[in-house]
Amino acid sequence: MKLVSVVLSGGAGTRLWPASRQAFPKPFMKLGGKALLEQAISRGQSCGTEDLFIVTNQDHLFLTQGLIAEMAQPPKVSYLLEPKGRNTAPAIALAALAVAEQHGRDAVMLVLAADHLIPDTAAFVANSLEAARLALQGQLVVFGIRPSGPETGFGYVEVAEVGDQAQAVIKFVEKPNLETAQGYLATGRFFWNSGMFCFTAGAMLDALAAHAPQVFAAAQAAAATSSVESGQGATEKVTRFDPHAFGLQPDISIDYAIMERARNVSLVPAKFGWSDVGAWPAVADAHTANGNGNTMACDSHIDWVDVNTSNTHVHIDTQGHKQVVATIGIHNAVIVHTPDALLVADKAQAQDVKKVVEALKQRHIDSAQYQSTILPSSVNRPWGTYTTLKEEGGYKVKRITVKPGQRLSLQYHHHRAEHWTVVRGHGLVQIGDEKYPTGPGEYRYIPLKETHRLSNTGEEELVLIEVQVGDYLGEDDIVRLQDNYGRA
Repeated sequence: MKLVSVVLSGGAGTRLWPASRQAFPKPFMKLGGKALLEQAISRGQSCGTEDLFIVTNQDHLFLTQGLIAEMAQPPKVSYLLEPKGRNTAPAIALAALAVAEQHGRDAVMLVLAADHLIPDTAAFVANSLEAARLALQGQLVVFGIRPSGPETGFGYVEVAEVGDQAQAVIKFVEKPNLETAQGYLATGRFFWNSGMFCFTAGAMLDALAAHAPQVFAAAQAAAATSSVESGQGATEKVTRFDPHAFGLQPDISIDYAIMERARNVSLVPAKFGWSDVGAWPAVADAHTANGNGNTMACDSHIDWVDVNTSNTHVHIDTQGHKQVVATIGIHNAVIVHTPDALLVADKAQAQDVKKVVEALKQRHIDSAQYQSTILPSSVNRPWGTYTTLKEEGGYKVKRITVKPGQRLSLQYHHHRAEHWTVVRGHGLVQIGDEKYPTGPGEYRYIPLKETHRLSNTGEEELVLIEVQVGDYLGEDDIVRLQDNYGRA
């Protein structure tokens, strides 16, 4: 049996704002010390998969590559890069075409979401191997989660008999109201739809042809326009699609397109704990609570003084030096502090964080409030990161890091001059036609409209402080002349 992992890494995770942003979505958030995407990849590896297919937005390629490069045992990866999101049916259709081409129609696809939390790996492996056996018999398998309550935020799957055995699916149903969910719970025959599946590539392609021919035809057309290039490693493949052909694919879920229509659908009841980490209370549940039910997540040691505080989660992500957080008389709340945003919410209304993001997006696109839904405070780029430390009228201060062997684009600006001071590492600064080796404590001035470039020539990370001065300091005031990452 050839078993491959297919990880769907999409979505913005708007209910986890401000930690999750469009340019740094939920799959890259860390829980238990590891990003959710890394955990999903590792689960597939635990099932014996050596080949991995990741369907993700093209803008997240370098983030994903960086994450995988840091894994102790990185898998052999094929990336399918979406110019824009088109829902799960097109994503799975393109993955099935790619898997069938590389490994044959009989290859078993273990389709996983990149943003789920599953602590019990052994139980997950046992269920996955059970699902794979059913897949080899021609079944389209969905992993069902035994409901812990009348949840209205999940879709449900109905089976004929009460029990923990794998069995045929009677029907899929959409997110119910509370009364309907309570009725489902009472029967014992309804499971939450986990959004994880298992089937052979051939079975899925046959199902697409039979039940969703428009999806199938559009995926074939998109695949025909694709181009394949080598990635960072010898075994890494990167598939890019023509944006126009890709955009012609229907925006439809795999549930609507296939699972609700096919007759060969089975459900494997999950024997593992599961969370889709859909909102901040779920994040809190993933942490160990103190005696008052309080939980905390932060990158550095911070003392939390919780006076008369209970059932509250605090998430701290700052660039500055923060030693103490104090709460008094706070109950059933979520407090999230990032360098550019602060969220304080009642846990019971945590689903409404999405409304905050929607409100911010309705504001002017150039405003800082709108940008706070897109870019995190520390922005990842293929060459490193930049963090805005201070911004006022006429100037902006950034901390910039450049990875060893990487360099920024050759560029110039219409509206700003820049002052660079290296604080760690060694680089080569090009200004016009001149190049200057620059080390710790050394300074370079970039005049307005002068071409310039920064390269890390050392073996450690290069860190510099950049001060921009000008009448406009937006990120779009960059004219790229040459670029190693295809952005010129």
